Amino acid sequence: MDPSMGQERRTPVTPSSSSRYHRRRSSGSRDERYRSDVHTEAVQAALAKHKERKMAVPMPSKRRSLVVQSSMDAYTPPDTSSGSEGEGQGDGTSSSQEGSISMEHWISRAIHGTSSTTTTTSSTASSSSSSTRSGGSGAAAGRLADVLAQHNHSAPPDVTGYTNNTANTTATDAIQVERAPGAGTAAQRQTPKYGNAELMETGDGVPVSSRVSAKIQQLVNTLKRPKRPPLREFFVDDFEELLEVQQPDPNQPKAEGAQMVPMRGEQLGVVTNWPPSLEAALQRWGTISPKAPCLTTMDTNGKPLYVLTYGKLWSRSVKVAYNLLHKLGTKQEPLVRPGDRVALVFPNNDPASFMTAFYGCLLAEVVPVPIEVPLTRKDAGSQQIGFLLGSCGVTVALTSDACHKGLPKSPTGEIPQFKGWPKVMWFVTESKHLSKPPRDWFPHIKEANQDTAYIEYKTCKDGSVLGVTVMRIAMLTHCQAITQSCSYTEAETIVNVLDFKKDVGLWHAIQTSVMNMMHVISIPYALMKVNPLSWIQKVCQYKAKVACVKSRDMHWALVAHRDQRDVNLSSLRMLVVADGSNPWSISSCDAFLNVFQTKGLKPEVICPCASSPEALTVAIRRPLEEGTTPPGRGILSMQGLSHGVIRVDSEEKLSVLTLQDVGSVMPGGLMCVVKLEGVPQLCKTDEIGEMCVCTVATGTSYYGLAGMTKNTFEVFPVSNNGTPISEFPFTRTGLLGFIGPAGLIFVAGKMDGLMVVGGRRHNADDIVATALAVEPMKFVYRGRIAVFSITVLHDERIVVVAEQRPDSTEEDSFQWMSRVLQAIDGIHQVGVYCLALVPSNTLPKTPLGGIHLSETKQLFLEGALHPCNVLMCPHTCVTNLPKPRQKQPEIGPASVMVGNLVSGKRIAQASGRDLGQIEDNDQARKFLFLSEVLQWRAQTTPDHVLYTLLNSRGTIASSLTCVQLHKRAEKIAAMLAERGHLQDGDHVALVYPPGIDLIVAFYGCLYAGCVPITVRPPHPQNIATTLPTVKMIVEVSRSVCVMTTQVITKLLRSKEASAAVDVRTWPPVMDTDDLPKKKPPLLYKPSNPDTLAYLDFSVSTTGMLAGVKMSHTATSAFCRSIKLQCELYPSREVAICLDPYCGLGFVLWCLCSVYSGHQSILIPPSELEVNPALWLSAVSQYKVRDTFCSYSVMELCTKGLGLQTDSLKARGLDLSRVRTCVVVAEERPRIALTQSFSKLFKDLGLHPRAVSTSFGCRVNLAICLQGTSGPDPTTVYVDMRALRHDRVRLVERGSPHSLPLMESGKILPGVRIIIANPETKGPMGESHLGEIWVHSGHNASGYFTVYGDEALQSDHFNSRLSFGDTQTVWARTGYLGFLRRTELTDASGERHDALYVVGALEEAMELRGMRYHPIDIETSVIRTHKSITECAVFTWTNLLVVVVELDGSEQEALDLVPLVTNVVLEEHYLIVGVVVVVDIGVIPINSRGEKQRMHLRDGFLADQLDPIYVAYNM
Repeated sequence: MDPSMGQERRTPVTPSSSSRYHRRRSSGSRDERYRSDVHTEAVQAALAKHKERKMAVPMPSKRRSLVVQSSMDAYTPPDTSSGSEGEGQGDGTSSSQEGSISMEHWISRAIHGTSSTTTTTSSTASSSSSSTRSGGSGAAAGRLADVLAQHNHSAPPDVTGYTNNTANTTATDAIQVERAPGAGTAAQRQTPKYGNAELMETGDGVPVSSRVSAKIQQLVNTLKRPKRPPLREFFVDDFEELLEVQQPDPNQPKAEGAQMVPMRGEQLGVVTNWPPSLEAALQRWGTISPKAPCLTTMDTNGKPLYVLTYGKLWSRSVKVAYNLLHKLGTKQEPLVRPGDRVALVFPNNDPASFMTAFYGCLLAEVVPVPIEVPLTRKDAGSQQIGFLLGSCGVTVALTSDACHKGLPKSPTGEIPQFKGWPKVMWFVTESKHLSKPPRDWFPHIKEANQDTAYIEYKTCKDGSVLGVTVMRIAMLTHCQAITQSCSYTEAETIVNVLDFKKDVGLWHAIQTSVMNMMHVISIPYALMKVNPLSWIQKVCQYKAKVACVKSRDMHWALVAHRDQRDVNLSSLRMLVVADGSNPWSISSCDAFLNVFQTKGLKPEVICPCASSPEALTVAIRRPLEEGTTPPGRGILSMQGLSHGVIRVDSEEKLSVLTLQDVGSVMPGGLMCVVKLEGVPQLCKTDEIGEMCVCTVATGTSYYGLAGMTKNTFEVFPVSNNGTPISEFPFTRTGLLGFIGPAGLIFVAGKMDGLMVVGGRRHNADDIVATALAVEPMKFVYRGRIAVFSITVLHDERIVVVAEQRPDSTEEDSFQWMSRVLQAIDGIHQVGVYCLALVPSNTLPKTPLGGIHLSETKQLFLEGALHPCNVLMCPHTCVTNLPKPRQKQPEIGPASVMVGNLVSGKRIAQASGRDLGQIEDNDQARKFLFLSEVLQWRAQTTPDHVLYTLLNSRGTIASSLTCVQLHKRAEKIAAMLAERGHLQDGDHVALVYPPGIDLIVAFYGCLYAGCVPITVRPPHPQNIATTLPTVKMIVEVSRSVCVMTTQVITKLLRSKEASAAVDVRTWPPVMDTDDLPKKKPPLLYKPSNPDTLAYLDFSVSTTGMLAGVKMSHTATSAFCRSIKLQCELYPSREVAICLDPYCGLGFVLWCLCSVYSGHQSILIPPSELEVNPALWLSAVSQYKVRDTFCSYSVMELCTKGLGLQTDSLKARGLDLSRVRTCVVVAEERPRIALTQSFSKLFKDLGLHPRAVSTSFGCRVNLAICLQGTSGPDPTTVYVDMRALRHDRVRLVERGSPHSLPLMESGKILPGVRIIIANPETKGPMGESHLGEIWVHSGHNASGYFTVYGDEALQSDHFNSRLSFGDTQTVWARTGYLGFLRRTELTDASGERHDALYVVGALEEAMELRGMRYHPIDIETSVIRTHKSITECAVFTWTNLLVVVVELDGSEQEALDLVPLVTNVVLEEHYLIVGVVVVVDIGVIPINSRGEKQRMHLRDGFLADQLDPIYVAYNM
């Protein structure tokens, strides 16, 4: 860090160059203060590099209603609310403490050399100079600089004095450019366009339409680009799911210097006439020079409003002190005693009242806690302030008259309690409201001691507010140190623009000024808004010697200065820059000097200082004698900084950070720099660490937080050998930096803004500056950008949130987002995880207009930020995913099989009771055919009621006795023979609504020898989508005629129908509403029980239509199995609320009653939409013991009756008789739904053990069914991560990544199950995951297909094990599951084997070599936000697509994108490729309540979903 570095680069500013500067400035609009050309140049360079890569980013699609067309009226002219009113200092703004980007960022980030550089050596913030570094001649560099200058010409360059592009470019200080191949051309081309502009091309260069599939292709192509270098090591996350952990790169820079030596400041020379305390100083000046001006306040027009003299300040403070101690409460019980804390609530435009109150408190020995004025009851952060007041025990708040009147009032005129605040009494400090102290009362003025003087509040990164305690001796010593550093003398005039309630404003303009009898000219924030030059005018008017400002005040002055002729700043001897330690303030300082040097401003006057709430003033640059050389700059490599190392030279000229020093250590102080993590060891000289100071003049603790004070406030630094370097504690400053040559202090960032991504450190301020340099004027509203990090999957991820201008288009915003990502990637070499844009003025603000960072982060994490655009880049950022799984070849047939063991494990096999062994008086067993059973029942018990159909009111719509069913079936058979001329074995499609007609028609077909196929009728409101399915089943099943009702007959021939299908190709349609009177000559008796009884068609969840053949034998065996399992007899009543078209639902609805003779109470599920209580009321009314339903019915009841249980109970609904309530399903049991159903209806007497599920599939319509006897279904918890590797690992309930699985009911009698490996077909051991294979008398006998796909048939229905029992023929269910022997015993006294179904093989998704079940991901997603009602996931070209239904305003749609991406990463280690937000009801669900994910996928790819928003994650 050679101080002379600056000099070689200095070129004197000639009048011509600065006048040229004025000319160029004047052309722009007022908005230009957002511009930072030098930095922009770096960004342009980074972008040009990216352009080579031709990155095509698919633009998100958004529903029109979401594209807000806001008019320009909404656009208020930019005022201060820059990212932050610098007074935002404490506002928790993580990174950019300046509310979130104070103005200084807009100015270029820095010029190499010193302030007056006019060469092109613009070291920009992060990118020194232009995109290329020519190794070649200076001339080439000059040309390039020219090109770049034109390249930017769209917006006039900014205040950084980079003017003459070619004149001074000599070979020595040219931009060293190394020409990347093609870089020149990139620079000359127009700015790269992203988004849908010219680059929207697919991989092969074909322009892209907005078609989803094309966008996905584009996304896939973009994601194929190589990622960051692969990582090597892993850490084990609780078991072998290996997450990669970032390994330190062996080539990364390491600190090599010697251990640093703590720096001592000069001796604090106690001058003889320094007062013994601040109160003593006030008394002295108030009595010996009462007329001397102490404070002049301004009104909003810049006119002096009021002059407070030292005499008035003294008398008023005494009055306040007297009233505080004697006039509050009673004589015996004063409300405020010495040492108590009181709040000071004063607005920013009233420093005089604040000062009076502050000194009144000091004189009364009461501790003031200055805070912001709470404007509304729920200001951002006011709750935390309330917490601070509560913990300080504040009961009284001092305020001014005007402020008191302005506070929000309740209708009764009282000030309401603010959110989170303790109850306070408001005390107005204006003299007219106070009593005069008696003659003999004087405040007790002591020497400064260890008592607390005041508490300054500080907002932390997480939004919590702490109070920093400052002792009286510390306050006095600090004022002395400031006086000595700044050489303050009596009666000097000082202009203050800063917030006087805390920090530099408080120390200089309230405390030190009184110690030295100085005159403060206070410029309120409101005046700066109206006239940014006001402070400069006051410096001229009052010939002020000192001014205290922030970078943004200098910046505003630059923006507005051109209207001024007669500015003269020669009186200034010191311009204190309060945030001079912020790395980006250097550009404001340089630019300010450039412009105002001609107005008498001397370069040595600019004095940046560094401070923090804990350590007070950490360092300040002393005003130099005239003519001495200004100190050098640090030009540091950002790459080095991210590893915590100082490297002056940077090979990559794009990424450098230029720092200015903030002077040397304060008088009487000792400073050292300690490592950030672990033991507070002293850093090496070339290492960045946290600065710590040891001096009397710092805060002493966080008020009331002893532990935190010990752990984070104080620190005992140690040297290499571990010995403490001092017996006194040091105070941590919260600033990161190093001590450079000659003892100068450099600050490189704040602890609060630190983000550690992949082991490298980045400062939020730096990222903000880069983002702001990307076409800021066009896009970011008032430069309001917040940057913070969130933790996802064991690492911090960077989130950038910006307010966009009201007039920006979708195209603009998307283009801006893509470019910001690339700029940050190019300059900081770090990926942005999420970039969100919100409408202007919607981010939470701090009291002074800055962005409230912690609130913004909170809203983001809660999904309440409501962005209008989001771009997530998990693919580029998340580099620590576990390695994709490589499948190990399974042990083949050679594995040892001994008896029933497979390699040491019991073979996973189980069976229900044996049908042959069970002796019961089952009369129906005599008959091979159901048609015979019906005839027998019609003869023996003709009037026994078999079926009762209920309507939506719960009354009986119709019922059937045995004989009625027999008679009507005969008529149907006669009609088929007569009108249909059907032969034996012809197929007949039955298209009926759920009801009695369907049953009658089914038995009519059996009587006529035809094969019935039940088909769900088309939905009259939705013919276009439902009719084609009907047509397809009729065609595929080769039905020769269709039987139906008159209503449906009309529907099949309607106009709507002809639009959906070709109605001319229907087979003959017969309506059965009026049947012929005669009965058939004789009933058909099948010759062979293995012939077809009926066909069962169903659409699987993957959208496949599959029909299976059910023989007479299988049908009878099936009915018998169910009869035994559920103990069904003619005296029983069973309530059935299922769709009667396929699977077990059809069997229960149509077949079982005829076989077992019990009465079935039929409840069509569609009626529940009208009356959700219908099913449960029927169960209660008929005193039913066994009932069957589907998941959709259970969900309807849970949602529809959730709030009505009390009223249902009052109506006498009683479910206590129910012993089995079975959910008929072909999926993994939905445990959450069954549990919430049980809990909800427990009050109505439902026994929790009654609820269970069944399991069936295409090859066997019911494998398990919880019967009446037998143990209750058990639940186990398995590790979801092991499951992905096809392993079962049982864990305890509540352990991380655990997944509850419920047993799918008991295995039916006559059913054998084995678990086999789906690939090798070998038997699996117990508790191993494999495919469920089934052998049973009621297996279906095969698929019924037109094409006769024999291979599939034999594989699914006739499989044999590859070793072990190779004789038995099994049917493959296509479902993964496992068997586990439980501790329970079943009816036969054997140990009970439980079957757990995990999911369908065809639904499972293979991602990264692992097997994922969609339902697991969907469950995680639904949990993330209250507005997500349903979710479905599927894959497309290896991308995971997540579709969520939004129940809320469309404004919430984009909040879901980051939440969904986060949860899937955290819980499943998967990166979501596309997030689609749709309306409620878009995800198609079939009659069994299963999601039709493949239909959804087809609809999405064909652009048919009308999504609210589609986000393509990068």
